[in-house]
Amino acid sequence: MRYLAMLTVCVVSALYVPPAGAQQGSGFHLQEATVAGIHVALAARQLTCTQLTRLYLDRIAAYDAQGPALHAIITVNPKAMEVAAEMDRAYQASPASVGALHCIPVILKDNFNTVDLPTTGGNVSMKTSVPPADAFTVARIRKAGALILAKANMQEFARGGMSISSLGGQVRNPYDLSRTPGGSSGGTGAAIASSFAVLGTGSDTGQSIRSPASANNLVGIRPTRGLVSRSGVIPNSLTQDEVGPIARTVVDAALLLDVMAGYDPADAITAFGKGHIPRSYAELLDPGALKGARIGVMTNLFGTAERHGEVNQVMESVIARMVGLGAIIVRFDLPAYDVLAPVVSTSQFEARIVMDRYFGALGPRAPVKSFAELVAAKTSAVQKTLERLAVACRDERDNLMPHLIDCVNAYCTEGEIVEAMASVYGRYVERSVF
Repeated sequence: MRYLAMLTVCVVSALYVPPAGAQQGSGFHLQEATVAGIHVALAARQLTCTQLTRLYLDRIAAYDAQGPALHAIITVNPKAMEVAAEMDRAYQASPASVGALHCIPVILKDNFNTVDLPTTGGNVSMKTSVPPADAFTVARIRKAGALILAKANMQEFARGGMSISSLGGQVRNPYDLSRTPGGSSGGTGAAIASSFAVLGTGSDTGQSIRSPASANNLVGIRPTRGLVSRSGVIPNSLTQDEVGPIARTVVDAALLLDVMAGYDPADAITAFGKGHIPRSYAELLDPGALKGARIGVMTNLFGTAERHGEVNQVMESVIARMVGLGAIIVRFDLPAYDVLAPVVSTSQFEARIVMDRYFGALGPRAPVKSFAELVAAKTSAVQKTLERLAVACRDERDNLMPHLIDCVNAYCTEGEIVEAMASVYGRYVERSVF
Protein backbone atom coordinates (compact mmCIF):
# COMPACT_ATOMS: atom_id res chain seq x y z
CA MET A 1 0.00 0.00 0.00
CA ARG A 2 1.31 3.45 -0.88
CA TYR A 3 0.58 6.29 1.48
CA LEU A 4 0.13 9.88 0.44
CA ALA A 5 1.71 13.08 1.63
CA MET A 6 4.21 15.75 0.69
CA LEU A 7 6.10 17.65 3.38
CA THR A 8 7.93 20.95 3.56
CA VAL A 9 10.01 20.66 6.71
CA CYS A 10 11.73 23.37 8.70
CA VAL A 11 12.22 24.48 12.29
CA VAL A 12 10.93 27.71 13.83
CA SER A 13 12.10 29.93 16.65
CA ALA A 14 9.85 31.73 19.10
CA LEU A 15 9.35 35.45 19.52
CA TYR A 16 8.08 35.92 22.99
CA VAL A 17 8.10 34.84 26.63
CA PRO A 18 4.56 35.18 28.00
CA PRO A 19 3.82 37.15 31.15
CA ALA A 20 3.36 35.49 34.51
CA GLY A 21 0.53 32.98 34.33
CA ALA A 22 -0.29 29.34 34.21
CA GLN A 23 3.04 28.29 32.77
CA GLN A 24 5.30 29.92 35.33
CA GLY A 25 6.93 27.28 37.51
CA SER A 26 4.73 24.57 36.02
CA GLY A 27 7.17 23.00 33.56
CA PHE A 28 4.95 23.98 30.63
CA HIS A 29 6.19 26.57 28.14
CA LEU A 30 3.95 28.19 25.56
CA GLN A 31 6.77 28.89 23.15
CA GLU A 32 7.08 26.03 20.68
CA ALA A 33 4.39 24.06 22.52
CA THR A 34 3.43 20.82 20.76
CA VAL A 35 0.35 18.62 20.81
CA ALA A 36 2.15 16.00 22.89
CA GLY A 37 3.58 18.59 25.29
CA ILE A 38 0.18 20.13 25.93
CA HIS A 39 -1.41 16.76 26.53
CA VAL A 40 1.34 15.82 28.99
CA ALA A 41 0.79 19.10 30.87
CA LEU A 42 -2.98 18.55 30.97
CA ALA A 43 -2.55 15.01 32.26
CA ALA A 44 -0.12 16.17 34.94
CA ARG A 45 -2.58 18.88 36.03
CA GLN A 46 0.07 21.51 35.28
CA LEU A 47 -2.31 23.23 32.89
CA THR A 48 -5.99 23.52 32.08
CA CYS A 49 -7.57 24.15 28.71
CA THR A 50 -8.89 27.45 30.02
CA GLN A 51 -5.41 28.56 31.08
CA LEU A 52 -3.89 27.49 27.77
CA THR A 53 -6.53 29.31 25.73
CA ARG A 54 -6.04 32.49 27.73
CA LEU A 55 -2.29 32.38 27.11
CA TYR A 56 -2.80 32.17 23.37
CA LEU A 57 -5.50 34.86 23.33
CA ASP A 58 -3.21 37.18 25.29
CA ARG A 59 -0.42 36.55 22.82
CA ILE A 60 -2.66 37.40 19.87
CA ALA A 61 -3.79 40.58 21.64
CA ALA A 62 -0.20 41.58 22.32
CA TYR A 63 1.23 41.07 18.86
CA ASP A 64 -1.37 40.97 16.12
CA ALA A 65 -2.98 44.43 16.16
CA GLN A 66 -0.33 46.19 18.26
CA GLY A 67 3.39 45.84 18.90
CA PRO A 68 4.76 44.40 15.65
CA ALA A 69 1.17 44.43 14.31
CA LEU A 70 1.47 41.22 12.31
CA HIS A 71 -2.12 41.41 10.97
CA ALA A 72 -2.18 37.61 10.88
CA ILE A 73 -5.70 37.29 12.33
CA ILE A 74 -9.04 38.40 10.91
CA THR A 75 -11.43 37.00 13.54
CA VAL A 76 -10.83 35.71 17.07
CA ASN A 77 -13.40 33.24 18.32
CA PRO A 78 -15.41 35.23 20.91
CA LYS A 79 -16.52 31.99 22.59
CA ALA A 80 -13.05 30.46 22.84
CA MET A 81 -12.95 30.69 26.63
CA GLU A 82 -16.43 29.17 26.96
CA VAL A 83 -15.43 26.27 24.72
CA ALA A 84 -12.21 25.80 26.71
CA ALA A 85 -14.15 25.66 29.98
CA GLU A 86 -16.46 23.00 28.57
CA MET A 87 -13.41 21.03 27.43
CA ASP A 88 -12.02 21.22 30.96
CA ARG A 89 -15.27 19.82 32.34
CA ALA A 90 -15.26 16.99 29.80
CA TYR A 91 -11.64 16.15 30.56
CA GLN A 92 -12.20 16.15 34.29
CA ALA A 93 -15.19 13.83 33.92
CA SER A 94 -13.46 11.34 31.60
CA PRO A 95 -9.88 11.97 30.45
CA ALA A 96 -9.82 8.79 28.37
CA SER A 97 -12.82 9.79 26.25
CA VAL A 98 -11.50 13.05 24.75
CA GLY A 99 -10.32 13.30 21.15
CA ALA A 100 -6.83 13.07 19.70
CA LEU A 101 -6.56 16.86 19.46
CA HIS A 102 -8.28 17.64 22.77
CA CYS A 103 -7.88 21.34 23.65
CA ILE A 104 -5.32 21.98 20.90
CA PRO A 105 -5.77 25.57 19.61
CA VAL A 106 -6.16 25.70 15.84
CA ILE A 107 -6.14 28.72 13.53
CA LEU A 108 -8.03 28.25 10.28
CA LYS A 109 -7.26 30.12 7.10
CA ASP A 110 -10.29 32.34 6.57
CA ASN A 111 -11.48 30.48 3.51
CA PHE A 112 -12.47 27.41 5.59
CA ASN A 113 -16.20 27.49 6.37
CA THR A 114 -17.13 27.79 10.05
CA VAL A 115 -20.76 27.66 11.11
CA ASP A 116 -20.12 29.86 14.14
CA LEU A 117 -17.71 32.45 12.69
CA PRO A 118 -17.61 34.52 9.49
CA THR A 119 -15.74 33.06 6.53
CA THR A 120 -14.56 35.99 4.46
CA GLY A 121 -11.74 35.01 2.14
CA GLY A 122 -10.24 38.28 3.39
CA ASN A 123 -12.80 40.35 1.50
CA VAL A 124 -14.54 43.29 3.15
CA SER A 125 -17.84 42.59 1.37
CA MET A 126 -17.81 39.10 2.92
CA LYS A 127 -17.15 40.22 6.50
CA THR A 128 -20.63 39.15 7.66
CA SER A 129 -20.78 35.89 5.71
CA VAL A 130 -21.47 33.01 8.10
CA PRO A 131 -21.83 29.72 6.20
CA PRO A 132 -24.64 27.28 6.99
CA ALA A 133 -22.22 24.48 7.88
CA ASP A 134 -18.60 23.76 8.73
CA ALA A 135 -16.20 22.66 6.02
CA PHE A 136 -15.74 18.88 6.01
CA THR A 137 -12.21 19.24 7.43
CA VAL A 138 -13.32 21.74 10.08
CA ALA A 139 -16.00 19.34 11.29
CA ARG A 140 -13.38 16.61 11.60
CA ILE A 141 -11.02 18.91 13.47
CA ARG A 142 -13.74 19.83 15.96
CA LYS A 143 -14.73 16.17 16.36
CA ALA A 144 -11.11 15.37 17.25
CA GLY A 145 -11.43 17.80 20.17
CA ALA A 146 -9.49 20.78 18.84
CA LEU A 147 -10.44 24.34 19.77
CA ILE A 148 -10.98 26.72 16.84
CA LEU A 149 -9.23 29.77 18.21
CA ALA A 150 -9.28 32.18 15.27
CA LYS A 151 -9.52 32.70 11.51
CA ALA A 152 -6.34 33.82 9.74
CA ASN A 153 -5.77 36.66 7.31
CA MET A 154 -4.74 35.61 3.80
CA GLN A 155 -4.12 36.76 0.27
CA GLU A 156 -7.65 37.79 -0.59
CA PHE A 157 -9.56 34.86 -2.11
CA ALA A 158 -6.16 33.11 -2.30
CA ARG A 159 -5.37 35.03 -5.49
CA GLY A 160 -1.63 35.58 -5.12
CA GLY A 161 1.26 35.17 -2.72
CA MET A 162 1.63 38.42 -0.76
CA SER A 163 -1.07 37.74 1.88
CA ILE A 164 -2.83 41.10 1.68
CA SER A 165 -6.59 41.53 1.95
CA SER A 166 -9.15 44.34 1.98
CA LEU A 167 -10.42 43.12 5.35
CA GLY A 168 -7.20 42.25 7.16
CA GLY A 169 -4.52 44.35 5.51
CA GLN A 170 -0.97 43.15 4.83
CA VAL A 171 0.28 40.23 6.90
CA ARG A 172 3.84 40.73 8.14
CA ASN A 173 6.52 38.11 8.45
CA PRO A 174 7.35 37.68 12.16
CA TYR A 175 11.01 37.03 11.32
CA ASP A 176 11.37 40.26 9.36
CA LEU A 177 8.52 42.79 9.49
CA SER A 178 9.65 44.35 6.21
CA ARG A 179 8.95 41.11 4.33
CA THR A 180 5.80 39.20 3.46
CA PRO A 181 5.06 35.81 5.06
CA GLY A 182 4.44 34.17 1.70
CA GLY A 183 0.99 33.23 0.60
CA SER A 184 -1.74 32.81 0.09
CA SER A 185 -1.90 31.14 3.52
CA GLY A 186 0.45 33.75 4.98
CA GLY A 187 -1.78 34.64 7.91
CA THR A 188 -1.74 31.04 9.08
CA GLY A 189 2.01 30.88 8.57
CA ALA A 190 2.72 34.07 10.52
CA ALA A 191 0.31 33.04 13.29
CA ILE A 192 1.82 29.60 13.83
CA ALA A 193 5.37 30.94 13.63
CA SER A 194 4.42 33.52 16.28
CA SER A 195 2.93 30.85 18.58
CA PHE A 196 -0.60 32.23 18.28
CA ALA A 197 -1.75 28.58 18.18
CA VAL A 198 -0.33 25.08 17.83
CA LEU A 199 -1.85 24.03 14.51
CA GLY A 200 -3.13 25.79 11.42
CA THR A 201 -4.76 25.07 8.09
CA GLY A 202 -4.00 26.33 4.62
CA SER A 203 -5.17 25.90 1.05
CA ASP A 204 -2.87 25.48 -1.93
CA THR A 205 -3.74 26.06 -5.58
CA GLY A 206 -0.16 26.75 -6.66
CA GLN A 207 2.15 26.96 -3.64
CA SER A 208 -0.05 28.56 -1.01
CA ILE A 209 0.75 26.10 1.78
CA ARG A 210 4.36 25.50 0.80
CA SER A 211 5.26 29.18 0.36
CA PRO A 212 4.29 30.34 3.90
CA ALA A 213 5.74 27.13 5.37
CA SER A 214 9.06 28.05 3.78
CA ALA A 215 8.89 31.79 4.56
CA ASN A 216 7.97 31.21 8.22
CA ASN A 217 10.21 28.20 8.92
CA LEU A 218 7.35 25.75 9.37
CA VAL A 219 6.10 22.37 8.19
CA GLY A 220 3.49 22.49 5.44
CA ILE A 221 1.70 19.61 3.72
CA ARG A 222 0.03 19.94 0.34
CA PRO A 223 -1.62 16.51 0.20
CA THR A 224 -1.80 14.29 -2.84
CA ARG A 225 -5.01 14.84 -4.77
CA GLY A 226 -7.85 12.85 -3.28
CA LEU A 227 -6.47 12.55 0.24
CA VAL A 228 -8.21 15.55 1.85
CA SER A 229 -11.63 17.01 1.01
CA ARG A 230 -11.90 20.58 -0.30
CA SER A 231 -15.65 20.90 0.30
CA GLY A 232 -16.60 23.95 2.34
CA VAL A 233 -13.43 25.86 1.43
CA ILE A 234 -13.73 28.96 -0.78
CA PRO A 235 -12.36 27.58 -4.07
CA ASN A 236 -10.14 28.76 -6.89
CA SER A 237 -9.85 25.67 -9.04
CA LEU A 238 -11.62 22.33 -9.00
CA THR A 239 -8.53 20.82 -10.60
CA GLN A 240 -5.69 22.36 -8.59
CA ASP A 241 -7.02 23.22 -5.12
CA GLU A 242 -5.84 21.20 -2.13
CA VAL A 243 -6.00 21.87 1.62
CA GLY A 244 -3.69 20.74 4.40
CA PRO A 245 -1.93 21.39 7.71
CA ILE A 246 0.64 24.00 8.71
CA ALA A 247 2.53 23.37 11.96
CA ARG A 248 5.88 23.84 13.67
CA THR A 249 6.88 20.17 13.74
CA VAL A 250 6.56 17.20 11.41
CA VAL A 251 4.79 15.20 14.11
CA ASP A 252 2.15 17.88 14.72
CA ALA A 253 1.56 18.32 10.99
CA ALA A 254 1.10 14.55 10.67
CA LEU A 255 -1.34 14.51 13.61
CA LEU A 256 -3.50 17.15 11.93
CA LEU A 257 -3.28 15.33 8.60
CA ASP A 258 -4.54 12.20 10.37
CA VAL A 259 -7.67 14.12 11.30
CA MET A 260 -8.18 15.97 8.00
CA ALA A 261 -7.75 13.02 5.62
CA GLY A 262 -10.76 10.95 4.65
CA TYR A 263 -13.53 10.29 2.18
CA ASP A 264 -16.16 12.99 1.71
CA PRO A 265 -19.15 12.36 -0.59
CA ALA A 266 -19.29 16.11 -1.25
CA ASP A 267 -15.83 16.01 -2.87
CA ALA A 268 -15.87 13.05 -5.25
CA ILE A 269 -12.11 13.14 -5.85
CA THR A 270 -11.59 11.82 -2.29
CA ALA A 271 -12.84 8.44 -3.52
CA PHE A 272 -9.35 7.97 -4.95
CA GLY A 273 -7.93 8.17 -1.44
CA LYS A 274 -9.75 5.05 -0.30
CA GLY A 275 -7.30 2.28 0.49
CA HIS A 276 -4.36 4.66 0.53
CA ILE A 277 -4.78 6.20 3.98
CA PRO A 278 -2.96 4.56 6.89
CA ARG A 279 -4.33 4.38 10.40
CA SER A 280 -1.96 7.20 11.33
CA TYR A 281 0.67 9.16 9.44
CA ALA A 282 2.16 10.20 12.77
CA GLU A 283 2.68 6.58 13.79
CA LEU A 284 4.51 5.91 10.51
CA LEU A 285 7.12 8.61 11.10
CA ASP A 286 10.56 7.00 11.19
CA PRO A 287 13.85 8.85 11.91
CA GLY A 288 15.61 6.37 9.63
CA ALA A 289 13.19 6.68 6.73
CA LEU A 290 15.64 8.50 4.44
CA LYS A 291 18.08 5.59 4.36
CA GLY A 292 18.01 4.34 0.79
CA ALA A 293 15.28 6.78 -0.28
CA ARG A 294 15.67 8.25 -3.78
CA ILE A 295 15.11 12.02 -3.68
CA GLY A 296 14.79 13.93 -6.93
CA VAL A 297 16.29 17.43 -7.16
CA MET A 298 14.90 19.32 -10.15
CA THR A 299 17.80 21.65 -10.92
CA ASN A 300 15.99 24.08 -13.20
CA LEU A 301 13.81 25.12 -10.24
CA PHE A 302 16.87 26.69 -8.59
CA GLY A 303 17.24 30.40 -9.30
CA THR A 304 20.38 31.42 -11.17
CA ALA A 305 20.40 35.16 -10.44
CA GLU A 306 22.66 36.48 -7.68
CA ARG A 307 19.69 37.16 -5.37
CA HIS A 308 18.99 33.41 -5.21
CA GLY A 309 22.46 32.52 -3.95
CA GLU A 310 21.66 32.50 -0.24
CA VAL A 311 18.56 30.34 -0.68
CA ASN A 312 20.44 27.94 -2.93
CA GLN A 313 23.12 27.55 -0.26
CA VAL A 314 20.46 26.66 2.30
CA MET A 315 18.97 24.11 -0.11
CA GLU A 316 22.38 22.55 -0.73
CA SER A 317 22.93 22.23 3.02
CA VAL A 318 19.56 20.45 3.33
CA ILE A 319 20.49 18.13 0.47
CA ALA A 320 23.82 17.37 2.16
CA ARG A 321 22.03 16.57 5.39
CA MET A 322 19.66 14.19 3.60
CA VAL A 323 22.67 12.44 2.04
CA GLY A 324 24.17 12.15 5.52
CA LEU A 325 20.98 10.43 6.63
CA GLY A 326 21.26 7.88 3.84
CA ALA A 327 19.22 9.41 1.01
CA ILE A 328 20.20 8.91 -2.63
CA ILE A 329 20.02 12.26 -4.42
CA VAL A 330 19.24 12.24 -8.15
CA ARG A 331 19.65 15.62 -9.85
CA PHE A 332 17.77 16.13 -13.11
CA ASP A 333 16.73 18.94 -15.41
CA LEU A 334 13.30 19.23 -17.08
CA PRO A 335 13.38 22.26 -19.41
CA ALA A 336 9.85 21.56 -20.63
CA TYR A 337 8.57 22.54 -17.19
CA ASP A 338 9.75 26.12 -17.72
CA VAL A 339 7.71 26.32 -20.91
CA LEU A 340 4.59 24.63 -19.58
CA ALA A 341 4.38 26.10 -16.07
CA PRO A 342 3.13 29.55 -17.11
CA VAL A 343 0.24 28.13 -19.16
CA VAL A 344 -1.05 25.10 -17.27
CA SER A 345 -2.89 26.86 -14.45
CA THR A 346 -6.56 25.89 -14.57
CA SER A 347 -7.73 28.39 -11.96
CA GLN A 348 -8.09 31.17 -14.52
CA PHE A 349 -10.63 29.03 -16.37
CA GLU A 350 -12.38 27.52 -13.37
CA ALA A 351 -12.47 30.35 -10.82
CA ARG A 352 -15.78 31.91 -11.81
CA ILE A 353 -17.57 28.56 -12.03
CA VAL A 354 -16.39 27.22 -8.68
CA MET A 355 -16.84 30.54 -6.86
CA ASP A 356 -20.39 30.92 -8.20
CA ARG A 357 -21.09 27.43 -6.88
CA TYR A 358 -19.68 28.41 -3.48
CA PHE A 359 -21.67 31.66 -3.27
CA GLY A 360 -24.83 29.83 -4.28
CA ALA A 361 -24.44 27.41 -1.37
CA LEU A 362 -24.30 30.21 1.23
CA GLY A 363 -28.06 30.74 1.17
CA PRO A 364 -30.34 33.77 0.71
CA ARG A 365 -28.71 35.86 3.46
CA ALA A 366 -25.26 35.73 1.90
CA PRO A 367 -23.73 39.22 1.50
CA VAL A 368 -22.34 38.19 -1.91
CA LYS A 369 -24.39 35.89 -4.13
CA SER A 370 -22.30 35.56 -7.29
CA PHE A 371 -18.88 36.14 -8.76
CA ALA A 372 -20.29 38.93 -10.93
CA GLU A 373 -21.69 40.64 -7.83
CA LEU A 374 -18.32 40.37 -6.11
CA VAL A 375 -16.52 41.97 -9.06
CA ALA A 376 -19.15 44.71 -9.34
CA ALA A 377 -18.75 45.64 -5.65
CA LYS A 378 -15.18 46.84 -6.33
CA THR A 379 -14.16 46.24 -2.70
CA SER A 380 -11.35 43.78 -3.27
CA ALA A 381 -7.64 44.16 -2.66
CA VAL A 382 -7.25 41.94 -5.74
CA GLN A 383 -9.86 43.77 -7.81
CA LYS A 384 -7.86 43.77 -11.03
CA THR A 385 -7.21 40.05 -10.69
CA LEU A 386 -10.92 39.37 -10.23
CA GLU A 387 -11.75 41.48 -13.26
CA ARG A 388 -9.19 39.59 -15.35
CA LEU A 389 -10.67 36.32 -14.16
CA ALA A 390 -14.12 37.45 -15.21
CA VAL A 391 -12.78 37.91 -18.73
CA ALA A 392 -10.55 34.83 -18.68
CA CYS A 393 -13.34 32.49 -17.73
CA ARG A 394 -15.32 33.75 -20.71
CA ASP A 395 -12.71 34.27 -23.40
CA GLU A 396 -9.25 32.92 -22.64
CA ARG A 397 -10.10 29.24 -22.87
CA ASP A 398 -10.42 29.60 -26.64
CA ASN A 399 -7.18 31.61 -26.84
CA LEU A 400 -4.96 29.61 -24.50
CA MET A 401 -6.04 25.99 -24.77
CA PRO A 402 -4.70 25.48 -28.33
CA HIS A 403 -1.38 26.98 -27.20
CA LEU A 404 -1.33 24.68 -24.18
CA ILE A 405 -1.99 21.66 -26.38
CA ASP A 406 0.84 22.75 -28.71
CA CYS A 407 3.18 23.05 -25.72
CA VAL A 408 2.30 19.61 -24.47
CA ASN A 409 2.73 18.07 -27.92
CA ALA A 410 5.95 19.88 -28.67
CA TYR A 411 7.77 19.82 -25.37
CA CYS A 412 6.58 17.18 -22.96
CA THR A 413 5.08 13.89 -24.03
CA GLU A 414 3.86 11.39 -21.48
CA GLY A 415 6.86 9.22 -22.28
CA GLU A 416 9.26 12.06 -21.51
CA ILE A 417 7.53 12.73 -18.19
CA VAL A 418 7.71 9.05 -17.24
CA GLU A 419 11.37 8.93 -18.34
CA ALA A 420 12.19 11.92 -16.12
CA MET A 421 10.36 10.34 -13.20
CA ALA A 422 12.11 7.03 -13.83
CA SER A 423 15.50 8.71 -13.45
CA VAL A 424 14.43 9.57 -9.90
CA TYR A 425 12.35 6.60 -8.84
CA GLY A 426 14.05 3.89 -10.88
CA ARG A 427 12.01 0.77 -11.49
CA TYR A 428 9.32 1.85 -8.98
CA VAL A 429 7.60 4.25 -11.39
CA GLU A 430 3.98 3.30 -11.96
CA ARG A 431 1.32 4.96 -14.06
CA SER A 432 -1.14 5.73 -11.35
CA VAL A 433 -3.18 8.60 -9.95
CA PHE A 434 -0.92 8.29 -6.91
